[in-house]
Amino acid sequence: MDRSEILKVINDIFIETLDNEEIELSEDSQASDVEDWDSLSHIQLVVEVEKHFKIRFTSKEIQSWGNVGGMIDSVVAKL
Repeated sequence: MDRSEILKVINDIFIETLDNEEIELSEDSQASDVEDWDSLSHIQLVVEVEKHFKIRFTSKEIQSWGNVGGMIDSVVAKL
């Protein structure tokens, strides 16, 4: 699975979790770019990404993410 496929899956997870069909993520997207992506929804998003890919992130990994690209880096490293 390449980065663009992972981005598509993560985008779909964001749409479902945040209940917003208009979300269009890029690797540069940050929480401030997406309506309703706050600290509480961030936890929900991380859990859903972990479930989908059947992986687990460390808190250090999660804290290192500056944008969606950082999240994708962690997914790629675990697949």
